[in-house]
Amino acid sequence: MKTRLGCLSNKSDSYSDFSECTARCLKVSTDEVVRWSESFDHLLSHKYGLAAFRTFLKSEFSDENIEFWMACEEYKKIKSSTKLVSKANKIFHEFIDIQAPREVNIDYPTREKTKQSLGDPSPTSLNEVQAKVYSLMEKDSYPRFLRSKMYQGIINRAKAQSQRRSV
Repeated sequence: MKTRLGCLSNKSDSYSDFSECTARCLKVSTDEVVRWSESFDHLLSHKYGLAAFRTFLKSEFSDENIEFWMACEEYKKIKSSTKLVSKANKIFHEFIDIQAPREVNIDYPTREKTKQSLGDPSPTSLNEVQAKVYSLMEKDSYPRFLRSKMYQGIINRAKAQSQRRSV
């Protein structure tokens, strides 16, 4: 079992595993890829930056945080109160509830406060818990992403692509 997990671990950070993502990122300028390292907000606000970060988190088997953050972003856009209740319940049961299939790592008081606010959901009901998960990703996952072979590969390919275009 350890050997199998070791192989998965090594394979998940290999350059070839990220070829699909890096191929998509070739459409992005070197300057843009470098900007991803300047702020977490900039990374998440860029279509390919978000895709690269999601791919990286999946490789680490820790994509529940970004998936939760994205679900919250969608949740904020809902106008219908019926759909708001439905989406709130779905998010709670998938990410927040104790033993949820994709449980995010939050403290008990935040979990309870969120549970209470979702009793009568509004577009801002998930703001506090979303901010905590965002902060966790920014302080922990984002720096690892910037040091990863994947991000370095994206930068190197973007630079090579840029040099080819200028010749």
